[in-house]
Amino acid sequence: MKQTRPVRVRRWHPALTVLVVSFLALIAAAGFRAAPGPLLPALQAEFGWSTTAISAAISVNLLLYGLTAPFAAALMDRFGVRIVTTCALGLVAAGSALSIFVTAAWQLLLTWGLLIGLGTGSMALAFAATISQRWFVKHRGLAMGVLTAGGAAGQLLFLPIIAEVATRTGWRTASLVIAAAALAIVPVLLLVLRDYPEQRGVAPLGAEPGWQPPSRVHSRPGRRSLRALRTAARVPSFWALAAAFAICGATTNGLIGIHFIPSAHDHGMPETVAAGLLAVVGIFDIAGTIGSGWLTDRIDPRLLLVGYYAFRGIGLAVLPYLLSDSIEPSIVVFVVIYGLDWVATVPPTVALCQRIFGPDGTVVFGWVFASHQLGAAIAALGAGVIRDQTGSYTLAWLSGAALCLLAAGLSVATRRPAVDHDEHAVTTAH
Repeated sequence: MKQTRPVRVRRWHPALTVLVVSFLALIAAAGFRAAPGPLLPALQAEFGWSTTAISAAISVNLLLYGLTAPFAAALMDRFGVRIVTTCALGLVAAGSALSIFVTAAWQLLLTWGLLIGLGTGSMALAFAATISQRWFVKHRGLAMGVLTAGGAAGQLLFLPIIAEVATRTGWRTASLVIAAAALAIVPVLLLVLRDYPEQRGVAPLGAEPGWQPPSRVHSRPGRRSLRALRTAARVPSFWALAAAFAICGATTNGLIGIHFIPSAHDHGMPETVAAGLLAVVGIFDIAGTIGSGWLTDRIDPRLLLVGYYAFRGIGLAVLPYLLSDSIEPSIVVFVVIYGLDWVATVPPTVALCQRIFGPDGTVVFGWVFASHQLGAAIAALGAGVIRDQTGSYTLAWLSGAALCLLAAGLSVATRRPAVDHDEHAVTTAH
């Protein structure tokens, strides 16, 4: 086993530096996920493509974004976090830059769908879970909340920038801005990020005195991912978590993230104004998700999930009656509440995966996150079809509200593990 420097105590723990850099990397990777909403009207105006045709490429992106996650977590274990994240940001930059040459809707499947889907999937929440699990002990939930906020808020905070650039100079320039943002963070990642705390000569933040690095066996990434899935599939709580998280993806990335701007535009609201509202969602998401991480360290994660899904369902149920051609106080209240709830579900979901499945918890969460993106992909395409067939998004919003109530019930069905795991033996609570 490779020799490491003896661990020592530092006033500023390197885990905090890793947390900051990982936060910035997740913001950069989130750039493209903000693009489809504001760019969709521009593509329709230039090429005459239907909402369904463009939504199909977005659905492929969302699906790959999720399916890549469990394998990315295992790849990080095998080849290192720096290599995987650098390659991921390169794919995002390549897909975004090459999209300026598309002339047919099917070509979006290769750029928006394949390249960017694989890239963003490798920089998804499995990356955040890996960093929080390796570098933090005492404040793991809070760290996960911070990183989750970076990914989600980055997506939404990019919206007004992309919308403004697309409006002033065209959607191609906006795509190049995204590519540049993804590449800009790569040198910082290579300089700062390390795979494990002991490579910096320290223990994880909050570890007990005398902590020693555990022995690690790096198996084949694909085999480990599939083995973790087979193990998890025997546990009923896994299916409850996966189904609820699929609804989470459907009601965030799939519905609001992709179709809020086009829906607001249908009511006469300018795209830049609607994008600004989603940016407000991103701002409040930072507070909501970090707060959720703090609460996850203190409250039963299942109870948190019930509350989050219930509030989200209420918001979607009233959304069709709030949209208009101008900003009214009611829509501001909606975006604030939805922002606080946007991905607040992530820290408690990660905590449950890690407590139930122990050392494989991060990889299992990758599979749960895959269901999140499957739900997002279905919702993104389904909402596009509903809009084309009915002329409005009302049915899509109401359907999302009903699904949130189902997710709240599934969260109750997620039973507490027999043993509260940290990084030790695996239990299969039934």
